[in-house]
Amino acid sequence: MARTRPEGEPDRDSATSRGDRAHPGGRPRDAAIDEAIILATRERLVRDGYSRMTIGDIVADAKVTRPTLYRRWKNKFDLVVDALDYGFRKQRDMHTVDLTELAPRDALVEAVRRLDPGDFNPDAMVLMGNFAGEARRTPDLLEILREHAVEPRVALVEEVLMQLRERRAVRADIDTRAIALMCFGSYFAAFYAGESIEGLPERVVATLWPSVAPDQQQGD
Repeated sequence: MARTRPEGEPDRDSATSRGDRAHPGGRPRDAAIDEAIILATRERLVRDGYSRMTIGDIVADAKVTRPTLYRRWKNKFDLVVDALDYGFRKQRDMHTVDLTELAPRDALVEAVRRLDPGDFNPDAMVLMGNFAGEARRTPDLLEILREHAVEPRVALVEEVLMQLRERRAVRADIDTRAIALMCFGSYFAAFYAGESIEGLPERVVATLWPSVAPDQQQGD
């Protein structure tokens, strides 16, 4: 899908691009600067949404210059893609338990726990809602939300279910996609209903387990 160039932002910074090409052996990028820009972007996405967020606001919040930002990202849209990726990577890195070493039901509980968009960022639900709210104005935003924030999480649960199926720890005929989507959706349902998500993974799996486990394991 072709990406929509953000209103009011150049597709690239020509002078900066020429400068980068002129110094191929220059200093490596500073990871701390990258992170400062990404964090400022994520905060602005929550506070202002994509359309109202400006590059000027981001560089001011991150305490960098426009050329510094444009050396790294050619436009606002590409910056937002990396901002979403950053959140998922950080959430993924928070979890170090190998799910293949857990008992089947415990592995599924842990996989559902890792679905929580707010696990790393408490404002993730607001951020994702802002993206959905701008779907008509900038349709590509919803697509990158699906690709960089939703699909990786849903795929995690699907992968765990397929591993459990190979171990014959769940039924062979389960619909892994439908189960993963229901588990992910439970967080949004709880958020919009104003309910706590404490214990939600355990409750979701307790409800699903009798339908997915082999007959002899349904009471485990």
